[in-house]
Amino acid sequence: MNAIEQITTEHSYQYLADQLGAQKAAYRRQPMPTASQRVDDLNRLKATIIKHSDDIVSAISMDFSNRAESETLLAEVFPLLDAIEYSKARIKRWMKPSKRKTPLTLLPAKIEVQYQPLGVIGIVVPWNFPVFLGLSPLVSALAAGNRAMIKMSEFAPRTAELVKQMLATCFKQDQVAVFTGEVDVSTEFTKLPFDHLVFTGATQVGKIVMRAAAENLTPVTLELGGKSPTIIHDSFPIEEAAERIAFGKGMNAGQICVSPDYIFVPRYKVNLFAHSFVNAISKAYPSLRTNDDYTAIISDRQLARLKSYIEDAREKGAEIITINPNDESFDGTRKMPMTLILNTDETMLVEQEEIFGPILPIKAYDDIEDVVNYVNDRPRPLALYYFDWDKQRAKDLLTRTHSGGVCINNTLSHVMADDAPFGGIGPSGMGHYHGKEGFVNFSKAKTVVRKGHFDTIKYIAPPWNNPIHKLLTSMLWLKFKYLKR
Repeated sequence: MNAIEQITTEHSYQYLADQLGAQKAAYRRQPMPTASQRVDDLNRLKATIIKHSDDIVSAISMDFSNRAESETLLAEVFPLLDAIEYSKARIKRWMKPSKRKTPLTLLPAKIEVQYQPLGVIGIVVPWNFPVFLGLSPLVSALAAGNRAMIKMSEFAPRTAELVKQMLATCFKQDQVAVFTGEVDVSTEFTKLPFDHLVFTGATQVGKIVMRAAAENLTPVTLELGGKSPTIIHDSFPIEEAAERIAFGKGMNAGQICVSPDYIFVPRYKVNLFAHSFVNAISKAYPSLRTNDDYTAIISDRQLARLKSYIEDAREKGAEIITINPNDESFDGTRKMPMTLILNTDETMLVEQEEIFGPILPIKAYDDIEDVVNYVNDRPRPLALYYFDWDKQRAKDLLTRTHSGGVCINNTLSHVMADDAPFGGIGPSGMGHYHGKEGFVNFSKAKTVVRKGHFDTIKYIAPPWNNPIHKLLTSMLWLKFKYLKR
């Protein structure tokens, strides 16, 4: 059975377990790849991404029924290549043991922290950005010297098959192996005793994954989602905010875990914001049905879910603004126009569920304190977006709210930062990858204390009334009681 073979349901767990066993055996044979070996791994990954970039664009567009080439390059291909180059330039530095201070009680000794690969990393990939969210944690895992098993999403089957073929050409199966299959395969996959498990997806599914991992005490990195708020301060130009938010919300038709989920606008500017947002979206996407720039919804099920949110809000009295510049019909397609919802309340599904699509509720506010309290009263989101030129007010809002990441006067940008960690907090996730934090996340920080020939322990060991022990005790009390640092 080769690396890209489809797993049958009745044999899925045993087959997966055998592959994990093979990778763990390979890890034991080579537990600490050199920096040059890790750079070589990343170079091979880079080469296959570049070689198959057109195939990636095509496969993703087919899975969605449409996604723009530029969007896939901007959001999936280029960030991966950036991450690879960033990691390659720093692997040797990251691998170097860090020296630590030796306390008085351990002198003479040398203390350092060594970063050791964990072993085999399991990666469960979502459908919305199947290449970036599959290979971005792989970059961090390889930089840290690990091996990896990747379960691709069943909702992006063409991309899944392509990624399997790509990685099979540049990695042996005992180093990187890719698997497809339906949800039953994902279920069995998360039961395996990985050395670390990465899951990207919905919060409810993340809870199931964490329970499965707990059976093996497998540490997890969970990149989940939630309702990421956007807040516009009264002083910020509303037309400028609308343009910037329209770009972020329009990306992948809102099917992003950090997409703006709802927006707070000063009450007297709500209509102006809605008008400006409609103009910005209409300018970016003057037509929709046959416009390759506007992404379709991934599946009929997701489309039906999103439509039900709109109907629920309409039935409960909300104002619905559908942005359809050419008044087109979308019958027979999975295209869905961007939709604003005004006058929402907490009984509506759009205020209860993560939207994950081209719907944007607008909430009016009179006092920014009410906005802060609203955000803090709800589960901590994966992202928070705040629009305000005043740096002190922005700093104050950031210190009073919690979120996985923040963008000031923009949206989505923090995900693209190579030199900064990406991750959630609480219900929106745990753990990080990207940059050095990804390397550390997939490494064991091992403390090593090295003693020489001269050992002071025998001079301070029982009986405790010996003079060396008394001298050390006096020195420590002097240090803690009387010396100021």
